[in-house]
Amino acid sequence: MIPPSRSWQHLVELALEEDIGPGDATTPLVVEAGHSGHACIEAREDLVACGLPVAAEVFLAVDPEIDVRALAEEGAAIRAGDLLAEIRGELRSILAAERTALNFLYRLCGVASWTRRFVDAVAGTGARIVDTRKTLPGWRVLDKYAVAAGGGVNHRVGLYDGILLKDNHVALAGGVAAAVKAARAAAPANLRVQVEVESEDDAVAAVEAGADFLLLDNRTAEELRSIVARVGESATLEASGGVSLANVREIAQTGVHRISIGALTHSAPASDVALEILPADGTDAPGGGATE
Repeated sequence: MIPPSRSWQHLVELALEEDIGPGDATTPLVVEAGHSGHACIEAREDLVACGLPVAAEVFLAVDPEIDVRALAEEGAAIRAGDLLAEIRGELRSILAAERTALNFLYRLCGVASWTRRFVDAVAGTGARIVDTRKTLPGWRVLDKYAVAAGGGVNHRVGLYDGILLKDNHVALAGGVAAAVKAARAAAPANLRVQVEVESEDDAVAAVEAGADFLLLDNRTAEELRSIVARVGESATLEASGGVSLANVREIAQTGVHRISIGALTHSAPASDVALEILPADGTDAPGGGATE
């Protein structure tokens, strides 16, 4: 489900101010005021639909009279050439909102589609694909929404809703066991304790100290299998670091429960979508490039 608009509406406002500024200098020169029309947003490649409610909000922010109808469900697999949405309203308004709406869709469909590729790659192994805090600044709520739309699992949203003792925390606390014990002693009852470990011995020490989750960063497949055999029934094991489509299934087959991948949000390629103004007679418009 799309997050409440209050958590991302400011991004729409910022993006429109950035793009339109004091006004569109081009469209009024060639499009008559009050002239209405019909447009569609089309997928130019196979993708996972995501962000259509955000794109709709962009159009409505420009002109509340615009009618936007989504033609795809969020999280649905879409084929190249399929339509994602139809837009009806004043053409000046549609063209003013076009780029900003498409920019949101490029990003959100891109993250969802990239996530789905990793999810599909580990299908049948039991491992879940998990996101990180490596999100576009200010976009975290939408980036994580797109991961979920692609079939991934959201980890903590920020520092406030989860305990993760990383390498620097461990070093400052005096070791894995000391860090876990300190966290367990003062942690809120609703927050489980996760700690990053760098060896099988550290994994055992962490579990004995009371850790609920272990983060196994940059471990080889052999090391992961060994840790799974040793403590896999005592804690949730999460592999991370150096994960790619080429090796994610091998990692999943070691028996880890989760695989966290920063690239889901920091390196997702944009999805190719375009807006086309349809002819006045309602016939389908031929494919073509989106306006610049």
